[in-house]
Amino acid sequence: MSWGAILILSGGCYLAKLTGVLAGDRFSTALEPATVMLPAALFSGIVVLMTVTDGAALVVDARLAGVAVAVVAVARRAPFVLVVGLAMLVTGGIRLLA
Repeated sequence: MSWGAILILSGGCYLAKLTGVLAGDRFSTALEPATVMLPAALFSGIVVLMTVTDGAALVVDARLAGVAVAVVAVARRAPFVLVVGLAMLVTGGIRLLA
């Protein structure tokens, strides 16, 4: 990465923070619905990336089945410990059989 890119990105970050300081609470009510969902969307994106990628390659393996079971368990409102346990058991079982 060049120094020019670092300076441009740093300036952009500074301008974004300055805009937030100058705008204050004027946009908070309009942006609240989107900002409430942002952490869940970021977490979901990280889970998907960790599940189906290995470096730059797309990989479909036992991890995908474990996440699918976890999604079903969450949809059925299972406790978090049970969700993680089921995902581990399914992923481990498929890896054992394969």
